[in-house]
Amino acid sequence: MTEHTVRAFDQDIRALRALIADMGGRAEAAVNGAMDALVTQDHERALAIVGGDQKIDALEAEVEKLVVRIIALRAPMADDLREVIAALKIAGTLERIGDYAKSVAKRVPKLSGGQRFEALALFPAMTTVVVEMVHDVLDAFIARDADKAVDVWKRDKTVDDFHNSIFRALLTFMMENPQSIGSAAHLLFIAKNLERVGDHATNIAEMVYYAATGTNLGERERGNGTATA
Repeated sequence: MTEHTVRAFDQDIRALRALIADMGGRAEAAVNGAMDALVTQDHERALAIVGGDQKIDALEAEVEKLVVRIIALRAPMADDLREVIAALKIAGTLERIGDYAKSVAKRVPKLSGGQRFEALALFPAMTTVVVEMVHDVLDAFIARDADKAVDVWKRDKTVDDFHNSIFRALLTFMMENPQSIGSAAHLLFIAKNLERVGDHATNIAEMVYYAATGTNLGERERGNGTATA
């Protein structure tokens, strides 16, 4: 490639990384914000999280357009092509993470009955883990850091363990307090949403590892007795 073409390609890659970073930052903020709204029962903040998802969707569309432009005009090859394709997949994954945050936020008004659940104390800690996974795996993408991607990939078991603990605690509570089944069911779905955010961060880690090395990671270790909700 000519010097001009190389320079233009580098500019496009920087723009692509910036879009992914923007999406990631908004997705992280949405998950954190949705959990804060849940814990504090802040309905206005929950509504803002729901509305903010549109910006994440719009950024995904920008990524798709830029990826098409890069492939059409720059014809990237080898590791450059892997990075571009990874960015496209990561954008789609971040959009889904934003959807999970929106789903959590939508359930906030449905849990305003004043009943308190001991299991709720586990939710902020679980949220911290999954948000850190998203943050760190995007750092790994920007830096093409395969080792950091592996570190994130390994944390998925911790998220599964959180989910299993919450599932068991809520199931027990529901059996002892049948009148709480409706509210507890919403919390089960929220826990599952957080677990899925962790899964998606792990999927991104696999994409980053492949983009950086050209090889695939093996099967991930799952938490014991992973429950479904």
